Amino acid sequence: MFLRLVADSFTRRPRRKILSMTALAMGMAVATAALSVSLDVGDRLAEEFRSLGANLLVTPLEDSLPLEIGGVDYRPANAGTYLPEADLGKLKTIFWRFNIMAFAPILDSPGQLMIQDAAHQDSHGRSNVEIIGTWSNHSVPIPDGSTYITGIEKTNPWWRVEGRWFREDQKECVVGAALAKRKSLHIGDEVYLNVPGPSKMVQLYTSFVITGVLSTGATEEDAVVVPLERVQELARLPKVYRRLYVSALTKPEDTFARKDPKSMSPEEFDKWYCTPYISSIALQISEELKGTDVRVIRRVAEGEGNVLTRVRTLLWLVTLAALLAAALAVGASAAASVIERRSEIGLMKALGANSGIVAVLLAAEQLLLAFVGGGLGYALGIVLARVVGERIFGFTPEPRVFVLLIILALAALITLLGSAFPLRQASRYDPAPILRGE
Repeated sequence: MFLRLVADSFTRRPRRKILSMTALAMGMAVATAALSVSLDVGDRLAEEFRSLGANLLVTPLEDSLPLEIGGVDYRPANAGTYLPEADLGKLKTIFWRFNIMAFAPILDSPGQLMIQDAAHQDSHGRSNVEIIGTWSNHSVPIPDGSTYITGIEKTNPWWRVEGRWFREDQKECVVGAALAKRKSLHIGDEVYLNVPGPSKMVQLYTSFVITGVLSTGATEEDAVVVPLERVQELARLPKVYRRLYVSALTKPEDTFARKDPKSMSPEEFDKWYCTPYISSIALQISEELKGTDVRVIRRVAEGEGNVLTRVRTLLWLVTLAALLAAALAVGASAAASVIERRSEIGLMKALGANSGIVAVLLAAEQLLLAFVGGGLGYALGIVLARVVGERIFGFTPEPRVFVLLIILALAALITLLGSAFPLRQASRYDPAPILRGE
């Protein structure tokens, strides 16, 4: 009988019900879109930020000096000991191994450059130049027997090459744009490189063919970049490197992530360790690569967190405004409905219905309105989320059942809060004046 009364009351005055339902559906559609996009935007932005390059720098532990001024790390990364290249496959064995998107070792050494055409040479027939060795499309053996392809073009995408990167099995190189301009070097030219050393009886120069011109906006534009193995041979430093760039897919740091792991309880440490924070991944890398200092490149890591926080804040502010508007619309509609049904409410009370029964009946009607409006809003919100996701963020959010449950619960809450005052007034009506027509 109760459900029949609710259904009969719900079908009456359809115009007012449609207006309330439309306002509620619009608010829930915005909430659905914001929630759906917010759930996936973190991963999508993290992937986009990986196009900015590495966010971790690995150097020998002996090079670590506690010198940080104004948030900028001034510790040296070009002098000291070396790290074994053979350990690099272990990066893909850490807990968050699938979040390691790319890595590339660097071994740089001061060297000498000679050009075949004597007209390009200085008075000594040679030029001092920085020689940088790294990987380009390198296959790294992983301890589980698989291989992983990585290289400097993935960790440092801002290194723009006109032409192409060198092949590691060939004696090829990429020259910096400033060096190429100063020495009139072009793609296809041949240059000769050597790393002088007192242990060398004869200073032999190795020929390299230029395959590209490198633009970085930094000191690399005055250097020559060659395969890592070639620098190791020239400098007589086999199978080692000086520093390592790592690009890792991470979760933006929050207040919990900034806590000192040493001050955490065992439960907090497990939660922190099993969350892909940049700091927890850095710790796991240092555990696998013994004798290393893993530094977070703060400008990249903090930029990720700031952008994501602002995007999510904007989404929730828009959602809050939409929900507030929906609550006001539902409240106004409920107040008008209660006034229109004043005689009906008075008659119910005269026939024996107490204030609680009247309030429950009206609340049930509002909840039915909330569930219908919430369901329609969820359907519209999924369409809106796809439009926003594809047009702005470049991904398509997937529908989730728990989002539907959250939206229905939110619609019920907004409806009850918006209509709480009108329902309270209706439950307090005195039937006698109403029946007398006062």
